[in-house]
Amino acid sequence: MHLEPPPFLKSTMNFILETLKVLGLVLWYSLESFVFCFIPTKKKNVAGEVVLITGSGSGIGRLMALEFADLGTVLVLWDINQEGLTETARLVKEKGVTRVHCYVCDCSDKAEVYSVADQVKREVGDVSILVNNAGIVTGKKFMDAPDSLIEKSMEVNTMAHFWTYKAFLPAMIANNHGHLVCIASSAGLIGVNGLADYCASKFGAVGFAESISLELIATGKDGIKTTIVCPYFINTGMFDGCQTKWPRLMPILEPTYVAKKIIRAVLTDQVFLLLPRSMYLIAGLKNILPTKQGVLLGQYLGAFSLMDTFRGHNKKVQ
Repeated sequence: MHLEPPPFLKSTMNFILETLKVLGLVLWYSLESFVFCFIPTKKKNVAGEVVLITGSGSGIGRLMALEFADLGTVLVLWDINQEGLTETARLVKEKGVTRVHCYVCDCSDKAEVYSVADQVKREVGDVSILVNNAGIVTGKKFMDAPDSLIEKSMEVNTMAHFWTYKAFLPAMIANNHGHLVCIASSAGLIGVNGLADYCASKFGAVGFAESISLELIATGKDGIKTTIVCPYFINTGMFDGCQTKWPRLMPILEPTYVAKKIIRAVLTDQVFLLLPRSMYLIAGLKNILPTKQGVLLGQYLGAFSLMDTFRGHNKKVQ
């Protein structure tokens, strides 16, 4: 005669088993990360892949396009600035790339994103590597920022990711192949004084990208990789006037260095990339310490000492 254990005992046993499973996974992934600190990760071949980069008319977007050009990819460049696009295309072609396609697109406009995306699919084909890089910063404290600029920050830095995913993810799902790259910010992990709308938009971008990554895994689409990039502030002109409190611990990053690190993260299927490496520690301490102390520590280490000299004035990297 088979006796069923009491419900309380059964639930307790399930809890213990699930806890042991979680602890085992934590140990396994920790060991795996430790090993890969010393063993180079194999890089995948992206030759022939169609790479779409938003905000590729300047800054990090342009530099990533130049890096991808060396890898034999087909480039699709989006930006709101035609002159910037033309210059990026010229620089890419100097590297010998023949398949480069430029499209003027305002990523804050959903209808325009869908329209230009359809044009890309007709003229180039399905995008297999999508890099959401376009960004904007108002450079104003919350109470001084006009509603229109706050809305624009959310539309460009967050909502545009929804629309580009809607446009290009279906083909990746059908083929179970692709790579989604979210260029967010350390301001999407730790709040910064004077950047309320920017931080909110980057927190949103990180949360969205991470959720989509988990959704793809849950539905068995493990051929679609995701990379979320959270760099400290980069010397692209977007944050002119800012100075870091701790230049050795938290330096303002050089664009070329960041672009190379992003491309390496994509080629090795790295899920999260935080720059500089000290951001891993700071983000971890924020989450480990009690709420108030963690937030204050993040602000103390991560914020700028001369934030009042920063005047973003609705600067765009699109």
